[in-house]
Amino acid sequence: MKRIKKADKDKFMERIRKASSEEYETEWDEKGVARSKAKSEIKKGKKSNAKGSEFERKVRKDLGSKGRIVDKWGNNVNLEEDRLVVSKKVFNPFKKIMVPGSGFPDFISIQHVHGELYSVIGVEVKTNGILSKIEKEKCVWYLKNKIFSQIWIAKKGEKRGSIEYIDFSEKY
Repeated sequence: MKRIKKADKDKFMERIRKASSEEYETEWDEKGVARSKAKSEIKKGKKSNAKGSEFERKVRKDLGSKGRIVDKWGNNVNLEEDRLVVSKKVFNPFKKIMVPGSGFPDFISIQHVHGELYSVIGVEVKTNGILSKIEKEKCVWYLKNKIFSQIWIAKKGEKRGSIEYIDFSEKY
């Protein structure tokens, strides 16, 4: 019989302690490995998710009040294959249901300019206005392939309750 290293034993005992603790919530994956999360962190995540969803609704309402038609964008970019793909359905752990995957960017916004000319803009909602490296690459792909004429990043403004729109082309 092999001897277990002290570091591995301590790690294993810590997992057991967390699994039986009131402060942690433990789930087992398909391989039977326990994953423990602090209940305080779970609560924080739920609040962040709710605030993000609330800000998305606020942005959508604001764009609608400016005369733009706004809809959820259900597509995404596969950078490896260099093509547009339909977003997959994802599991929402909070509601315990499958929901349509959110595409990138979050919204498509359309406004009639004149005649048969329309302004088609992609809108990504970020409370802090910062995009990840992959999101920046996707924005460049959308603009290069003329899917959108512009991409706006909606973020919370300096003044409480205000929304600031940043043009991706100007910022990056």
